[in-house]
Amino acid sequence: MKTMKMIKKAITLSLGLVMMGGASFAQSLADAKKAIDAEQYQKATSMLKTLVNSQASKGENYFSLGEVYLRTDDIDSARAVFSKGITAEPKYALNYVGLGHADLKSNNATSAKTNFDKALSFGAKDYLTYLAIGKAYLDQKTPDYAAALPNLQKADELDSKDKDPETFLAIADYYAMQHKNSEAYNMYLRATDINPALYRVNVQIGKMYKEAYAFAEAEAQLKKAVAGDPNYGPAYRELAELYLQWSYQDPKNGDAKRADALTNMKKYLDLTDKSFESRLRYAQFLVYAGDFATLSNEVATLNAPDANNPKTFVVIRMRGYSAIENKNYPQGVQFMNELFARKQDTARILGSDYLYLGKALQGTGNDSLAVVNITRGVELDTTKVEDLAEIGKKFYAEKKYDKAIPVFKKVVSLNSKNPNMAMNYYYLALAEYVKSGAKDRALLVESDSALAKVITLAPEYDPAFLYRARINKAIDVIDNPETQKGLAVPFYEKYITLLTVTKPEKAAANVKNLADSYNYLGFYYSGVDKEKAKEYFNKTLSIDPSNAYAADNLKLLSAPPAQPKKAPIKK
Repeated sequence: MKTMKMIKKAITLSLGLVMMGGASFAQSLADAKKAIDAEQYQKATSMLKTLVNSQASKGENYFSLGEVYLRTDDIDSARAVFSKGITAEPKYALNYVGLGHADLKSNNATSAKTNFDKALSFGAKDYLTYLAIGKAYLDQKTPDYAAALPNLQKADELDSKDKDPETFLAIADYYAMQHKNSEAYNMYLRATDINPALYRVNVQIGKMYKEAYAFAEAEAQLKKAVAGDPNYGPAYRELAELYLQWSYQDPKNGDAKRADALTNMKKYLDLTDKSFESRLRYAQFLVYAGDFATLSNEVATLNAPDANNPKTFVVIRMRGYSAIENKNYPQGVQFMNELFARKQDTARILGSDYLYLGKALQGTGNDSLAVVNITRGVELDTTKVEDLAEIGKKFYAEKKYDKAIPVFKKVVSLNSKNPNMAMNYYYLALAEYVKSGAKDRALLVESDSALAKVITLAPEYDPAFLYRARINKAIDVIDNPETQKGLAVPFYEKYITLLTVTKPEKAAANVKNLADSYNYLGFYYSGVDKEKAKEYFNKTLSIDPSNAYAADNLKLLSAPPAQPKKAPIKK
């Protein structure tokens, strides 16, 4: 199999004219590969199509074009190009590797192995064959590290003399993808020892630093790439992602970092020929950056080259999301319905798709369908349970307790570990208590149970004790209308302790609640301990001097007992 290295070594005077043509071909292919590395896929595709047409017997042209299609997830086009490459040069091994790579992306490891074995039947002595196979095993949603390593090691072994830095790059990537940064770093440095202008190394090292939250070091590496080649797009893309992540960790400078992120991502877009692929990546970044106003304008004119391209689904999703985030709810419903109507993409529906449709429906006043869709979204992604809780809070605020209760019951059943779960139990309890009218015993018991959950999760949340006291007071009245058992006593006592000892700063704002608590305890103890009852009524009057209930009861308790009348003296 001919490689570019073999062509260079074969130059002789007698073949001068032929090799001049070969050098021209090599330079053109090198330019195409440089465009691929710079993520200028549209430019690379155009160049490689020209090469395929002008030098149709060269298998390497087809392989490089197929690789571009794989990078842009156009697997069918890639497979077609690799097949044409095999027809054009049957013994050129890399097009078989390309077919195997396409198989891996289609989750067909068995067919991939068959194609890789076919490639090795032609190119077992060429390091490029093993290098391509190793890289293919890495380029999957779930990389096959065990299968990749021996192929990369064999490539390194065969490429022992005239070292290709791409070999070290691939091995470095193998380690970096597993967060084995020390091993990766050494391999990246070996690649730059061969070619100092290999700026992807700086980008990859910067990415490693970013993932380790060493943001300043990451920035320094990426700026080295920019200084070396101001037009190297991937460096700006990685800078954008760095600044966005940095903004989350540095809230004080968050806005400035996000602005830097968007500036660099726009620079990346401008340098990568504004193809559909680069614009799609830019649009996706706008989603992560939360710039939905810009996103709305970007996706309005973003269309895949082929209407049946599966990435059309992603574009429709972003149109829906941006419309909803910009509060254009009717248009949001339209786009999201269009998304769900794509039956060929049913398996790609995410929990967030249901959540956004639910928000749009809520925005148009269709609360019932909103609950259905948001519930479905939370079932698929329980980390988003607060989206459903917001619906429950809306119903509660509107005093639609019949609707709020089942929503909060669903919320607490879906994600009991949510950090906001105490408040969700609290809203459930309040909705049940208010709906009970202090008369529906079963509902009161449910409410009390929910408040017990609140106290378990938030032991010093004083409103929970206040409402448990009120609920148990109501249950006591229902069960014992004549002589109450004081079921509410421990809860009122705990509430008082929290507001007068643990959190005294809250007492002034809760005078009425404290007075009610003292009065209940005074009422209860008036039948069992009059002195203690007086103590509680006096506490009421100390914070609420005009409280008639406490004053009247204190008078009754303080009045001297009536003396029996003396019998008349008989004369």
